[in-house]
Amino acid sequence: MTQQTLMTDAGALALHRHRATADATFLHHAAADEVQDRMLLVNKSFNAPAIVTGHRAIWGSSFPQATVIPDSETLALDVGAHDLVVHAMALHWANDPVGQLIQCRRALMPDGLFLSVAFGGQTLHELRACLGQAEADVTGGMSPRVAPMADLRDMGGLLQRAGFALPVADSQTLNVEYSDAWSLMRDLRAMGETNALASRLRRPTRRAVLDTAARLYQDNFATPNGRITATFDLIFLTGWAPADSQPKPLRPGSAQQRLADALGTGETKLPN
Repeated sequence: MTQQTLMTDAGALALHRHRATADATFLHHAAADEVQDRMLLVNKSFNAPAIVTGHRAIWGSSFPQATVIPDSETLALDVGAHDLVVHAMALHWANDPVGQLIQCRRALMPDGLFLSVAFGGQTLHELRACLGQAEADVTGGMSPRVAPMADLRDMGGLLQRAGFALPVADSQTLNVEYSDAWSLMRDLRAMGETNALASRLRRPTRRAVLDTAARLYQDNFATPNGRITATFDLIFLTGWAPADSQPKPLRPGSAQQRLADALGTGETKLPN
């Protein structure tokens, strides 16, 4: 049997998260505010919520009534125990994202709500491009540095594969200004979001690579005031545990009235 190649080094990720500091949690707070806003749009109260995250302190303070568990490969969630499960800012590091969603669905009561927020494919595209070009220029090669985060369509497909009803995926882009690329990289370290890829280089990056990347960033992504912009792409997933009370799509061919009649318009044939 072929052994699965893991994307994320769980030990390195845990170490990076342990080093995270409270002054770099603004993206988590923005994501938590958006999750709470989406919950308010649902005409339903939640009495048994659970949060899956690698940042317990941040999300626990935003949802003090929730059970908070780590985003380990096997989630510590009881089957059918929760009416709300939020997967918070962790799915982009998951080695098995579909498995994470399936476990969340199984933990939901019938008609329970699932919400997820994680970084999407456009996140840090500027830094990714500059580091790649810098390493190619300085060393003649490239190494994995930024996790290959999925785009909106791919993330939406995960919901269907995991068996959620009424799946919805959407995104929100946040553009953050920094004084320079060094400030951005320091902030990523303080967020606990630096390189934890299993295939990463296991030696320090050459200073010449970082200097070149910082210059390329300034040359290509500077704002009129001389600062740089970093893109953070937040992808939100919403789905429901299947229940008999939910609306069901009609069987194809079961319509009792033509659409043209309902709209009061004429019906014409398409040209060959």
